[in-house]
Amino acid sequence: MPLLVTPQLMFEGNAEEAMNFYTSLFSGSEITQIARYGPGEPAREGSVFRAIFKIGGQQFNCIDSPVKHDFTFTPSMSFVECESAAELESAFNQLSAGGRIMMPLGNYGFSLQFGWVNDRFGVSWQLNLNVDTAVT
Repeated sequence: MPLLVTPQLMFEGNAEEAMNFYTSLFSGSEITQIARYGPGEPAREGSVFRAIFKIGGQQFNCIDSPVKHDFTFTPSMSFVECESAAELESAFNQLSAGGRIMMPLGNYGFSLQFGWVNDRFGVSWQLNLNVDTAVT
């Protein structure tokens, strides 16, 4: 069986909201599993104990941590290849709403169209137009 490397996203109470938002941005995305904390467990009842969702065939795990942490997500780990300029622009605009633009959409030499944002949940997205499959 091949090794499956799956990114884990740890939220503090808004994992389900984030998953719903992310899967709404890219076609073919889906939430495949959600397990919730129950009564008497260490996190708020009904929050995400463990969930799995997919974007572009890539599986992600996420949780609502019952522990308050002194850290959040790092912007150095992120990248999404968009199939069209329209998909890239739509994702960039929606992800940057309530977040922070780190690099506005533009041609940076290494990419014809690239943008980098931290979304309102603190997750970083480097969005790149895939020139091999791009539809304008």
